[in-house]
Amino acid sequence: MNEKPFSPREIAESLYVVNRHAKTAPDPRQLYELKKEVVAKLLKEGKAKKIGLHYSDRPRLSKQHSTLLIEVSGYYFHIPAQKKDFQELKHLGKVDTSFRNPKARTSLSKSRRTLQQYLGKQLKKPSPVSSYGSMLGNQSVVPWNQRVRR
Repeated sequence: MNEKPFSPREIAESLYVVNRHAKTAPDPRQLYELKKEVVAKLLKEGKAKKIGLHYSDRPRLSKQHSTLLIEVSGYYFHIPAQKKDFQELKHLGKVDTSFRNPKARTSLSKSRRTLQQYLGKQLKKPSPVSSYGSMLGNQSVVPWNQRVRR
């Protein structure tokens, strides 16, 4: 696979796009999992910085919980906090809703591809047979308009 090194800014913009789409996706698990893996790698490499803890806007089961604020090249993201984060970082209180990340003008597919390449994951190729039941290349199925009449 031809891997080019990505700048922290490119990775941050791709994370922003993936995170923005995950918030409105019907099934966001894959996108949030990708975000989690990328942030973990960025923290490990020292390209991301833990800023502090925020109270969550949407607490689970009506219980208050905190999220970890991460900064990557001028973009800020929240991820679930771990136990050690509470001992090491300062709690910043409520989220500042007036702050917004800079806009990124990349597509979701390009952003996912960038993040997967950064992680070194094999990109999934689209299957040659579509999932909608195309009959091209499938000789055992006869189209409805070419079936033998009874």
